[in-house]
Amino acid sequence: MLQIPYTSQLFEEDGQFVAVCPELNVSSYGDSPDRALTALQEVVKLFLEECRNMGTLETVLEEAGYHFDAATGRWIPRQPIQINRLEAVFA
Repeated sequence: MLQIPYTSQLFEEDGQFVAVCPELNVSSYGDSPDRALTALQEVVKLFLEECRNMGTLETVLEEAGYHFDAATGRWIPRQPIQINRLEAVFA
């Protein structure tokens, strides 16, 4: 069994809820937070399964910043050392 951790972010846009997986650049939506998150789980699984079927899973994960930890047999996502919310100001 392959386990690949990922992050979900939830946004509300025009009465819909949008769930985003920033590591894999995958998103989905629903009419409630739970439905959006469930839909995201489904689409991430389908995306990763299709990558595996195409033989590109390792490449996709590495390009997304993951690394394989041979000691644990798990894919580890890139971890930020700092998160900032910045603002662009222009005239």
